[in-house]
Amino acid sequence: MKSQKHLFQLPEDLHYLNCGYMSPLLRSVEEKGIEGMQQKRNPISIKPADFFTGVVGVREKFGRMVNCDSAQVAVQPSVSYGMNSVIRNIPYRKGQHALTISEEFPSCYYTAQRWCKDHGAELRVVIRKDDIPLKGKDWNVRILEAINADTAFVVMASVHWMNGTKFDMEGIGARCQEVGARLVVDGSQSVGALPIDVQACQIDALICAAYKWLMGPYSTALSYIHEDFNEGIPLEESWMTRPNSERFDRLTQYEEGYKPGAVRFDVGQSSNFISMPMLDEALRQLLDWGIDEIQEYARVLGEPLIDYFLSKDVPVDDLKYRAHHLMGLPLPDHTDGEALVRELQLRRVYVSLRGSNIRISLNVFNNEEDVGELISALDQ
Repeated sequence: MKSQKHLFQLPEDLHYLNCGYMSPLLRSVEEKGIEGMQQKRNPISIKPADFFTGVVGVREKFGRMVNCDSAQVAVQPSVSYGMNSVIRNIPYRKGQHALTISEEFPSCYYTAQRWCKDHGAELRVVIRKDDIPLKGKDWNVRILEAINADTAFVVMASVHWMNGTKFDMEGIGARCQEVGARLVVDGSQSVGALPIDVQACQIDALICAAYKWLMGPYSTALSYIHEDFNEGIPLEESWMTRPNSERFDRLTQYEEGYKPGAVRFDVGQSSNFISMPMLDEALRQLLDWGIDEIQEYARVLGEPLIDYFLSKDVPVDDLKYRAHHLMGLPLPDHTDGEALVRELQLRRVYVSLRGSNIRISLNVFNNEEDVGELISALDQ
C-alpha cells in the first residue's frame, strides 16, 4: 500500500501524525457532507423512507469490519452513550466487582464507576508497571489473572489510548467466557486501523467513536452489541426504534416492543442526513483499502520511529503487544511535554501529549517525510 495523502486535503508541508486525536476528512467524505447540507435546502427531497434507509449501509459496513450481524450494530453519538447503554444492563450478583485497566479513558472508567456505586460493588483496576521490561506482556498476563468468577464485567480498550499497548483480546475474551464475565471493549483507538473479530474475541460489546480511525464526522459512534442484550432497556425511547415507525400516519398507534437486534440502543435522530452519508462513505473507503493493509502500512512506516526510540534507550514492547498505528514515547523525567508539543507545532509536526507520553499515531495519509520530520524535530 502507498500513501493515500492525495485523497485528503492536508497541506503538503503539514506533518499530521495525530489520527488518534481526530482524523482529517477524506475528500469524498467531505463531498457527502456538503451534499447532505444542500439536500436540507429543499426538504421535499427527503422522503419518510430516508429516515431509515440511510443507516442501513453504515450498519452493514461496520458489521463486515468487525464480523457481526448488521442487526447488532447500534448508531450512537459517543462512546459514553454506548458504554452506558450496555453496562447499565449488566445485572449484579452480591459479591461481584467490575474490572478495568489503569489510565483507561474516562468514558469507560466513569461508566463502570457508576455501575459499581449503584450496586455497592468494587471497581478493580489492573495497573501497568512501568519499571519493568516487556510491560505489555506483563500487563496482559495480570489482566487475565485478575478476571475471576466474581467479575461481573471487564471494560477496557483493545489498544491503550495513551501508550499504544495492544491487548490480547482473544485471550481476555476466552477468560471472560470461562468465568461468565461480560467483555465491553472501547475500540476507538483501534477499529479502522487494526483488524478485530468480535466473534473470535468473544466480545459482548465493542463501542467505537467514529471520528478517529473510522474517519467519520464528530458526534458519531458505532457499537456492536451482543444479542444477549436485545431485551435490554435503552437510554432513550426513540420513536424510530419501534415497530412500524416507517408509517408516519400511524405513529400514535403506540407499540410496546422494539425493532429486532440492537436498534433499540440507537440514538434518536440516528438518520442524520449529513453525518450518516459521510460515515457510510468513510467506512466504504476503509473496507476498500483493507484494515490489514492499513495496519501493515503503519508498521512499515513506523519502523524508523521504533529504531529511533531504541537508539535513545526508550523501552519498546515486543511486537505482539504494541500497535503499529499508535505508539507512546515516554518522556524523560523533568521534560516539559507541553513545551515540546508547542515546539513541534512550530515545525508543522503534530502529535498529542497524553499523560507523560508523546503519542504518535500513523495512518494512510502519512508518508516517510512526515516520520522523518518528526525524528529530526525530536532529535533537535
